[in-house]
Amino acid sequence: MPNERLRAALLERGLTAAALAEAIGVDQKTVERWITKGRTPYRRHRFAVASQLGVDETYLWPEALSRQQVASASESEIVTVYPHRWSVPRDVWGRLFGKAKREIGVLVYAGLFLSEDAGVQKIFAEKARAGVRVRILLGDPDSPHVAERGADEGVGVGDAMAAKIRNAMVMYRPLRAIESVEFRLHSTVLYNSIYRADDELLVNTHVYGLPAPHAPVWHLRKVAGGDIVNTYLDSFERVWEGARPLPGE
Repeated sequence: MPNERLRAALLERGLTAAALAEAIGVDQKTVERWITKGRTPYRRHRFAVASQLGVDETYLWPEALSRQQVASASESEIVTVYPHRWSVPRDVWGRLFGKAKREIGVLVYAGLFLSEDAGVQKIFAEKARAGVRVRILLGDPDSPHVAERGADEGVGVGDAMAAKIRNAMVMYRPLRAIESVEFRLHSTVLYNSIYRADDELLVNTHVYGLPAPHAPVWHLRKVAGGDIVNTYLDSFERVWEGARPLPGE
């Protein structure tokens, strides 16, 4: 069976089989067999192709890795685990976003602590002006899920969580003035907050009855063949697609 995913990935990037072959150091006919006959390359070549095309190896060749190999690679994606968000060293946030070369993403309800950090906002602004895509998703303060999450966290009744979101929107006002920074409001039930810099994440789990600062944080970095980081990146994209721009933007 032809490998239509590989064919499509090449077309999307305007690459020919010859160009890919030259880039990864194999014969053109070898690449053509991967496409037309669905041949599975050696692991080093799969990794080289995936890196060249900017996609995951398991997307191009879903059956190439055994479950055990995927599990092992996924385990290797876990850099460290912090028992609470407040125990994450402050400089970790700056280093995370400071390394971004392509993409910065924030998915939260309020994430007020981040909007109050002038250093992080400066990094976001500098990165955006340098061509890095910066996307920030905040909870819709009028959403019933926001009120429910506020009650679940025990932060109070009424519009306590909604007020935190509105405060974050105010704190982000200088950043919102930068054209290349994108903000949206979501009405999603979040099971975790996601802080992304390219293929590296800090994931703050949500725990019933606990405010986010007291919940654990996973520090993850994508490894070829792993599946944990992809799961969270896909989740971010689904929320982004269903979110709406901030009022007046």
